[in-house]
Amino acid sequence: MAIRLPGIMHAKHILRRSNSFTKQAASTFADVPKGYIAVYVGESEKKRFVVPISFLNQPSFQDLLNKAEDEFGFHHPMGGLTIPCSEDIFIDLTSHLHEF
Repeated sequence: MAIRLPGIMHAKHILRRSNSFTKQAASTFADVPKGYIAVYVGESEKKRFVVPISFLNQPSFQDLLNKAEDEFGFHHPMGGLTIPCSEDIFIDLTSHLHEF
């Protein structure tokens, strides 16, 4: 019997597809500590956030991943995982997730 985690598998697929990056992007990946993931958030101007990968298991974060898939598919304009929501909504969501 297998446990299926579609949100995590979806995020891994997105990250694998965005593996073609510039030297500048490579240096920013080095800034992400083990156990964390960098995401770009914003509607017009994107801001980079580093969040724990444990957030990928949370249904509310998976909703954001689904929204990202609907808008961008597997092509993310920033070269990394881009989440199409306002910074305020993202900060509110992640602050609630930090409480757990």
